[in-house]
Amino acid sequence: METQSQLFEMSSIEDQTERLDRHGFLFGQKIAHSLSPYLHQLVYDHLGMKWGQIRLDSADMQQFLQLVRHPSFYGASVTMPNKVAVLSHLDEMTPECRDVGACNTLFLRERHGKSILCGTNTDVVGIRDSFQHNVSDPSAALHNRPALVIGGGGAARSAIYALRKWIHVTDIYLVNRDRAEVDDVMAHCASRGFGRALRHVATVEEAQAAEGPGAVVACVPDIDPQTEEEKRARRVTEVLLDKGHRGHKGAMLDMCYNPTPFTRLGAIAEDKGWQVILGTEALIWQGLEQDKYWTGLGLDELPVGKVQEAIGDKVAQRSQSRL
Repeated sequence: METQSQLFEMSSIEDQTERLDRHGFLFGQKIAHSLSPYLHQLVYDHLGMKWGQIRLDSADMQQFLQLVRHPSFYGASVTMPNKVAVLSHLDEMTPECRDVGACNTLFLRERHGKSILCGTNTDVVGIRDSFQHNVSDPSAALHNRPALVIGGGGAARSAIYALRKWIHVTDIYLVNRDRAEVDDVMAHCASRGFGRALRHVATVEEAQAAEGPGAVVACVPDIDPQTEEEKRARRVTEVLLDKGHRGHKGAMLDMCYNPTPFTRLGAIAEDKGWQVILGTEALIWQGLEQDKYWTGLGLDELPVGKVQEAIGDKVAQRSQSRL
């Protein structure tokens, strides 16, 4: 039996869909502060499209699958805890979705006169494009050098995929507080064919003996280390950040941007001479990639500069409000 709050939520969704020509969803939990609907609305307003992305704070997969049957549904952003759960309900998925083992984007395609539900993972594109659009000479700064991924969750898999497929790195170092998580990530990547030359750097001594990295992707929340395992992982990270590659520091993409992209780890990296790329860059580039799927337009047809400026202003406002 539906609760009062569920009935209210459905009524609100119906009201929003009636005001739009086409609608999508942001499907996940703890999404109240997500910038995703704002980003996509910037695109649709610029294009003169009466489209919108509706927040659906839920993990109710059956309810969601009913909602996507609406004739004006165009697609969805999928976030935690639904990125893996939705996979078994897809008719088709792209190679990156299948290999990473997580779907953050749903889109529709016509097959034999029937609309089918497809899934992809634009997080990997967000990581790739964050480096390519912010590092002046990626081939010199990042290519043919080791890389470092900090963290052991789903974002780490996306980072490994992007680094291995597009950034042309050699070894990929993994640093994380939990060895079991690292083992799981390594086993998954190996099973999907992009686990070559992964290396768990677990101690300061191993970090001291390692060649310095070029590209770094941090996939950890912005909190001070508390446990002994977290403190050890931070020490290992700092040793690797001290080194760079042959005396030259590269670029670190810090995927954390909520509640602010100006993180403790980013400040440490910047102090050590690294170029720090804010996590909002990954948000922007993965979001624009989503709109390419949904609108059928190319990147050159989307308001890239307007999105970058507006997201930057929004982040600055949020950061200022925390002071």
